[in-house]
Amino acid sequence: MPLDERLNKLFYFLFEDRDSRVRGWLLLDSYLPTLSLTILYLLSVYLGSKYMRNRPAYSLKGVLQVYNFSVTMLSLYMLVEVSCSKTNLRGQRDVAKVLWWYYFSKVIEFLDTIFFVLRKKNSQITFLHVYHHASMFNIWWCVLNWIPCGQSFFGPTLNSFIHVCMYSYYGLSTIPSMQKYLWWKRYLTQAQLIQFILTITHTLSAIVVPCGFPVGCLLFQFSYMATLVILFVNFYVQTYRKRRPEESIKSSRPNGHSVSTNGTSFKKRK
Repeated sequence: MPLDERLNKLFYFLFEDRDSRVRGWLLLDSYLPTLSLTILYLLSVYLGSKYMRNRPAYSLKGVLQVYNFSVTMLSLYMLVEVSCSKTNLRGQRDVAKVLWWYYFSKVIEFLDTIFFVLRKKNSQITFLHVYHHASMFNIWWCVLNWIPCGQSFFGPTLNSFIHVCMYSYYGLSTIPSMQKYLWWKRYLTQAQLIQFILTITHTLSAIVVPCGFPVGCLLFQFSYMATLVILFVNFYVQTYRKRRPEESIKSSRPNGHSVSTNGTSFKKRK
């Protein structure tokens, strides 16, 4: 039996029938493309780091400006669409459409790590960074296939807003004349933590007051978000609470930092 068919049978056994609204949509009918892209991502990070070990780092300044601006616009589009779709009269199909873009944006964001590899920013390729990027793409494949509605819109709404702020910061940080205005990096980290706490609270509320959303999915979401909170709090403490005063002063300068994308890691440059 082909691997693709085996995977489909496994997911049918676990979750039963998929949502009919998303049948035929790009990358959704089979788990194999999502799995393959994730494996390719992990191999690219591992082998790319080895390849770049004895080679000069790439600047990629122009590429990063275009990339960060593009992801900012995509995030803004998703924020507007998911905010409107959940309340308009056309119903849940609109939510599913914008959630597909949210899912697809996670494969685009694999480039965050690839750019770190090419720029030899290996200190920023942390477990938190890779774990979050790889897992989100796979989790949202499942969400789109089985629960692209209702409760699922809350996380993307918050995350799209955070990404508008974050990718704007990243783009502006590549412009020397703007760096003196980028004193607010620390607050992006805090905003990420608030996002996770709000998502956990929203998830628990649906368990306490049932809304028809699968309880198993809610428990998984709670557990996953809890891992992000633990990892992110650990990062925040290591980054901001354990520095000497003089290090904190230096770190407040935007050109002394580089921030990983998707809010998963903010690491000081060596």
